[in-house]
Amino acid sequence: MTEVGESTTCPFDFSEALEFDPSLAGLMSRGSISRIRLPYGDAEAWLVTGFDGVRQVTTDQRFSRAGIMGHNYPRLTPEPIVSPESINVMDPPRSTRLRQLASQAFTKRHVDRMRPAIEGIVDGLLDEMAEHGSPADLAHHLSDKLPQHTICELLGIAPDDRPRMQMYAHQMLSTAPDTRRAAADAKAQLRDYFGALVTERRRTPGDDLISTLAAAKDGDDAFDDKDLAVMALTLMLSGHDTATCEISNIAYLLLTRPELMDLLRSRPESLTPVLDELLRYIPFRKGVGIPRVALEDVEMDGVTIRAGDFVHVSYLTANRDPDRFTTPHDIDPHRPNTPHMTFGWGGHRCIAAPLAMAELEATIGGLLTRFPRLRLAVPAEELRWDTETIRRFPCELPVAW
Repeated sequence: MTEVGESTTCPFDFSEALEFDPSLAGLMSRGSISRIRLPYGDAEAWLVTGFDGVRQVTTDQRFSRAGIMGHNYPRLTPEPIVSPESINVMDPPRSTRLRQLASQAFTKRHVDRMRPAIEGIVDGLLDEMAEHGSPADLAHHLSDKLPQHTICELLGIAPDDRPRMQMYAHQMLSTAPDTRRAAADAKAQLRDYFGALVTERRRTPGDDLISTLAAAKDGDDAFDDKDLAVMALTLMLSGHDTATCEISNIAYLLLTRPELMDLLRSRPESLTPVLDELLRYIPFRKGVGIPRVALEDVEMDGVTIRAGDFVHVSYLTANRDPDRFTTPHDIDPHRPNTPHMTFGWGGHRCIAAPLAMAELEATIGGLLTRFPRLRLAVPAEELRWDTETIRRFPCELPVAW
């Protein structure tokens, strides 16, 4: 991280286990708003790090996601991850309408109906790991496969197509300068694939999530084909990205912090609150995500953000804000329930968060039950961590039991 005038150049490429990025920590120490330059894009940006500031930006309609389209906005990947039609770059009221429709698929009732399918997939993958024998790579047997199987199963994606989905997701998240063409091609392939899948499900609906979304209504409102395809694509990418990282990261923390493992084994009922605290703590991705643009001048914490300025927020720093969380850099399994920002905030909070939690509960709960003597098979310092994408997770996680 180097100073350039009044801004700070931030590659956000820190990949040392799950240690907190020192460049983010340094920006936090200077105040709640900083000026930064990222590896790609024509302009500098503001970075908001404090919890209250992030909450304001993510809920204030003077900051627009849609407004970044058509601009070479500051980002970490050579090719923008999102497409112009994605719900992630829509503003209210359109984004609100689509989220209200999509959220009908992720009510407690619907997620509870999905749990047996998720648990069945987990059981099958754990069976395969047990049959392989000790030692085994937990990332290969569980983290990589479960999200692919789960979200693809729920969306009704054919098994033969699933490896392609995983490859496309990885290509779109790459940070290497020479991957832009591959990322753009992956994005186009996914758009075409989900467009065709929606057409098929309209013709012959089933029990899958796309069919459920196709039937969702809010009065006379319903998804059109284009919006439904984009929603399905967004869910597929989110399911691969977040769940793959978090399963490996949570397993890594449990394997390297025996007091947490002992707590969950002695008090299985504490699984959900412990998972919630680990989700707050884990820096599961690098730097920042999708920015917003100011539609008018906005005063924040003594800084004037001008109309047209790009504004990034950091959910990672918001989750470590000492004004929000006591001893934020510690894992406190008994921390009072305080909402964090791992699933986002405001109008772009992940609508599938209940499904993600059900997946993590099934995975970690099943892992601890089936393998009560689970341990790392190599020293923790020998693990190799992802350095190719915006994600943070161990590429392999050799375990024994």
